Amino acid sequence: MNNVSSSTKNLGEQAYEALREAIITLELEPGQTIFENEIASQLSISRTPTRDAFKLLISEGLIEVTPQRTKKVVRISESKVKESGFVRLSLETSAFKLVATNWQSTKVYETAEREIKRILQQQREAAEDQDMKLFLQWDEAFHNRILQLAGNETLQGVIYHMRGHLNRFRYLAMRELVLTEDLIVDHEQLFTCFTHKDEKKVEELLKRHLTKYHAEIPRLREQFPTYFTD
Repeated sequence: MNNVSSSTKNLGEQAYEALREAIITLELEPGQTIFENEIASQLSISRTPTRDAFKLLISEGLIEVTPQRTKKVVRISESKVKESGFVRLSLETSAFKLVATNWQSTKVYETAEREIKRILQQQREAAEDQDMKLFLQWDEAFHNRILQLAGNETLQGVIYHMRGHLNRFRYLAMRELVLTEDLIVDHEQLFTCFTHKDEKKVEELLKRHLTKYHAEIPRLREQFPTYFTD
């Protein structure tokens, strides 16, 4: 886990993001017991911001407190993954269709087009290097850049927080099932549909793109039984 670095965000927010990333990328494994003092030491910060980060992650459902007051990384819940996936698909479909409808030759969209092309290139390079952490970051960057164009900060915030459970499963699937090429192709096709204002095709592609995890669950549950619950 990386040390918390200087930032405009306070130490609690930085600790939260570092811990959250470690949970999502399975550096902290599902079911693992974690201790505030050890995490504070690893992040080179005091107990107070670490405690604040733990509270946020407990409220987000990524850390649980046992009856003995022990803190553990929550195991991956199949039902939670499916619920989060359903919500994400519903919210992103509305936003992505809106972006496709509004796409036009203005400075805002021209800038977005350059940035999205750069994101896709970075994602491809991460795939070639088999850097799954970086690949997931660029995967998220693609979706977030589209959501920004929808102009709804509330929607972005909701999707960010509910994607934690889903992204932990997605990271495991990317790492174990080598899904990178298919995901990049999906993004490239979605991008083409945006620039052609093809709202219907965007909806079709996004549904296919965001529901692939259903077929991956049984294989990963069999391979990593201790990671899962329910």
